[in-house]
Amino acid sequence: MTTPADESSRPLDAPGFADAVTVSWADPEAGWFGMARLGVAADGGSALAVLFEGIEPVGAYARGALRLPATPDWSSLAVGPLRTTVDAPLEHWTVAWDGEGSGFELTLDAISPPAEVTRADPVARLGGMAAYEQLVRVRGTVRSGEEAVAIDGLGQRGHSWGVADWSSLAQVRSVSGWLGEEHGGFVVSSLRPDGAEGHGEEIAWATLVERGEIVSVADPRLSTTYDGAGHPRRTGLELWVTEEPGYPVRAAGEILCGSTLELGSLRLDLAFVRWHSRGTTGVGRYDVLRKA
Repeated sequence: MTTPADESSRPLDAPGFADAVTVSWADPEAGWFGMARLGVAADGGSALAVLFEGIEPVGAYARGALRLPATPDWSSLAVGPLRTTVDAPLEHWTVAWDGEGSGFELTLDAISPPAEVTRADPVARLGGMAAYEQLVRVRGTVRSGEEAVAIDGLGQRGHSWGVADWSSLAQVRSVSGWLGEEHGGFVVSSLRPDGAEGHGEEIAWATLVERGEIVSVADPRLSTTYDGAGHPRRTGLELWVTEEPGYPVRAAGEILCGSTLELGSLRLDLAFVRWHSRGTTGVGRYDVLRKA
């Protein structure tokens, strides 16, 4: 039996059940940003990858119904041109994308314990997905055309599983900030129920990472300014750790780069953010997944 934060593959024994690993990362000094998502389900695998150089996307891949091994295993798994390994559970991994003309080969080292979204959490009850997230140090190589560049940055690795219930959802926002091994960071999920009229009706979950420890957030508040096409441009966070009077952890961010991917019945607006929080500057991601 698997515990919530467990690297094992989940049984694909329910209609619509999916098991996925997602890695997002950034090296803003070198000017590279990327993500990779490998998914497994009873009807096949899915692979999603994006690579940015500065503000420009230089490579993207999104495919479903890909062939999988008879017994998919996260300890070493390839889905299409993406592959990943678990070298030390919850501590050390690899992820690679062998794209046409672009790609990356990276090692990941945990800089936080897993922050868990259990089945009992309101966001899991609404969206159907349990998960855990970890902040990571990212090193390796990216390539675009004939160029190969060494990467030393920060990022996030998540493992999620369940049956996503889009009959009850209008959109999902996934927001994170990576402020370094000393300053930690944060992870936020905000789900808008179908038929909701505004952000006030969203169900949110958040956690802080401080000095390498997980700190639960009682009341996360996320505000965003969008452009005319609905893409986020600026954002702000207030993370109230307790419900008692006091002061929240605040962060303000502006979008560095982003792109939109059509994923069948869903649309993903994927962006990377420059964050400012408590005298520290970092980077992170801001994703909006909604019905197409």
